[in-house]
Amino acid sequence: MLSIQTFDARAGGNVLYKALAHPLAAEAAQKLAAGLAMAGPVALYDPDGIAEALAGLLPGLMGPAGPQGGIYVHDVAAIGTLRAGQSLRPLVDLPASGARAVLVAAFDAKRILARIAPQVPEGAAVFSLDAIRLPPAMLTIGARYLDKLNFATNFVFFRDQGGLSTRLVSANYWAGYGAAAVRLWLRLYDHSGAVLAEWEQALPESAGGFTIDSQAVRARFGLSEFTGQLLVHAIGAAGHDVVKYALDTYPSLGAVGEQSLSCTHDANAWPSARYAGLPAPRADERVILWLQNSHAVPIPPGTIALDRMGAEEPAFLDEEVPPFATRALDVATMLPGVQWPAQIELRAARHVVRPRYEVIRDGRTRIAHVNVERADLRPDPAIAKLPDLLGRGFLLPFPVLARSRFRTIVQPTPMAESQRDLPLRLDIFDPEGNRRASHYLGVLARNHDVALTIEALSDIAEGHAELVYDFRNGGAADGWLHALFRYEDRQSGHAAESSFGAHVFNTAMTWRDEPQSYNGPPPGLSTRLFLRLGNEGRRSFAVLIYPASAPWQARSDTALILHDAAGRPLAEAKRRIACSGSSMVWPHESFSEADLTRAGEGGYVLIRDTTCRLFGYHGLMNDAGGFSLDHMFGF
Repeated sequence: MLSIQTFDARAGGNVLYKALAHPLAAEAAQKLAAGLAMAGPVALYDPDGIAEALAGLLPGLMGPAGPQGGIYVHDVAAIGTLRAGQSLRPLVDLPASGARAVLVAAFDAKRILARIAPQVPEGAAVFSLDAIRLPPAMLTIGARYLDKLNFATNFVFFRDQGGLSTRLVSANYWAGYGAAAVRLWLRLYDHSGAVLAEWEQALPESAGGFTIDSQAVRARFGLSEFTGQLLVHAIGAAGHDVVKYALDTYPSLGAVGEQSLSCTHDANAWPSARYAGLPAPRADERVILWLQNSHAVPIPPGTIALDRMGAEEPAFLDEEVPPFATRALDVATMLPGVQWPAQIELRAARHVVRPRYEVIRDGRTRIAHVNVERADLRPDPAIAKLPDLLGRGFLLPFPVLARSRFRTIVQPTPMAESQRDLPLRLDIFDPEGNRRASHYLGVLARNHDVALTIEALSDIAEGHAELVYDFRNGGAADGWLHALFRYEDRQSGHAAESSFGAHVFNTAMTWRDEPQSYNGPPPGLSTRLFLRLGNEGRRSFAVLIYPASAPWQARSDTALILHDAAGRPLAEAKRRIACSGSSMVWPHESFSEADLTRAGEGGYVLIRDTTCRLFGYHGLMNDAGGFSLDHMFGF
């Protein structure tokens, strides 16, 4: 397990982790390590307690057995405790250490260097982490290196191989927060972790849309087929330090048929110890987990494991995964005999960001993602006692697609290491917000294999459903309720799936950080969602859901605003969605063909509502029966 702090739910993330994990920092660290080795025995001054993170992410700076000259601290309470395998020493003992070099484990270290100058051994060279800073041209906030906006980064599963291509679609939403001259620094890795290409891409000055297409990248750099990962670093960002995107997988130009049409959400840039929501294969399927090393250090053999959820019998991967490399893990090979509706847990030891998985069946494939399994959560008795002011409390909404064509399946997924049971109910609504059915699932065990088909529980033609906590027979909750949603086309055989977590929706009253807001403190009672447009005969769509924990506005006041690739609004359409209801949105039905043509490549629809918080799912459909679906992102 990498001893690193990555994501903090309260703070939103650990900027130091991103600074140490950046590949350019790793390359600069090799030069720094060479300088330290030439200087002689090294002592480490660790003012902020990051020695273990250095040992995990940049081990060359620490040496094989740690700093020969010891690790020093100024906190008397820490003296004698272990850090990175060594007993910590007092800073005042540094002059007698015999060290010929001192590494100060801090960025922006000028003031620290001045403060400890009397403690540096005579004649010793002094270094700091400022030697591994990113180039000044890549910094958004030059005055403070560890500002989160300096590390607006994310990984993308990127492939152009075997007749399948990938396309990243997003918008320059940073412009809406005052950013100017935003550009992307991009680096593409192949399956072995080798760098295939590196380039920059300027974004529109206003909130315009943009794409990064694997076929265009191949053509630009003269590349052969590849499956790997793309690192995206936004420079000049404002407001958000998260790189949000939709990623489409689609048939390459010249490929026969529409064997795949999938969409997944952004990768979530914070590595986790465990991930959940990985489905076991059906008898006629293969499930491939795409394992992608997110760091510049190898993943040792016996580190990565798959386990049937709740079994506590992990099967380990007995091979090393090189830095930034990609490996395809066949679930059935690692866990023979485990089949749907069983669930799989990935033990990743904080080496990877949220991985993708691929389901292969009847010559077709679909791509989806697993989710972070929280290690910091415990069951919270307060959730069972939420006041009536919060109504039904936490809701997990998902679409029920037209039953005349689609089969909708839901499977609750454990998403916290401490979770042992899950008390749930399923409420089903028609588009006008009428609750048409309610089904008590019971208190599900961690190792449950429950997967429910909505058409067996309700006769609604289409609409949406919500998973909610139900404590009638006991059970515990932690507020991190997740589920997998699977959609199967009875006519074409295509399928799509998505997963997400619960929130409190549309109440004026708040509980802790719920209802969450896109920007600012709770309550979150507004909507700003991104819907890309279709292309090459594929029509985009969205299912907008108006979930309400307690009664709220009777109807939404939703604007669908068509933008062109430069971010200019072209046309607007309105929707009035019923409270606890839903609505299908097809841009080609809401806007004229002329306006959609003007929007062009990179155009998009901004879904805006200041009266309520909508939740949405989006995708693409084609005439061959292919379709994709995943949850939308807001900004």
